[in-house]
Amino acid sequence: MRLIAGVDEVGRGPLAGAVVTAAVILDPSRPIQGLADSKKLSEKKRLMLADLIKERALAWSLGRAEVEEIDQLNILQATFLAMQRAVAGLSLRPNEVLVDGNQYPEFYCPTQAIVGGDATEPAISAASILAKVTRDAELIELDKLYPEYGFAQHKGYPTKAHLAAIAQHGILPIHRKSFAPVKRYCTG
Repeated sequence: MRLIAGVDEVGRGPLAGAVVTAAVILDPSRPIQGLADSKKLSEKKRLMLADLIKERALAWSLGRAEVEEIDQLNILQATFLAMQRAVAGLSLRPNEVLVDGNQYPEFYCPTQAIVGGDATEPAISAASILAKVTRDAELIELDKLYPEYGFAQHKGYPTKAHLAAIAQHGILPIHRKSFAPVKRYCTG
């Protein structure tokens, strides 16, 4: 049986928090109905599907790159590192990797980039869902630590409310200091 891993990321655009990736190898004998691009699904549907994916997939793994790695490497290279970590964490070694987007890092097997793959390739859709559910949960937890920033609402993206919070309260250790809207508040 050919093992195909779908890989996707969540969190390239936010000003705060890690970039989170997932790799999923689906089980063809246990299909999951309703897989789609995570951004097109309600939160309730994503949570239900995430549980099904974890239960029915042959293998799944999460990868991440922390804020310090993003600032050191740049967001693209940090995303690639997180993708490599997700694939390396799989309990089964895939024969092929499908990555959402138009670029991908080096893997040990044939790899294909698919623009819009999170909407067309079930394994990528599954990865998209796991990554989004994971990152969203992390930002909701960060909201409890820093309620004045509104992370539960904007998930770290550069909304007016988030930018206003940074202007009023300053930057946090979880902010990406290499990103222009944050960089201007850095001293030294």
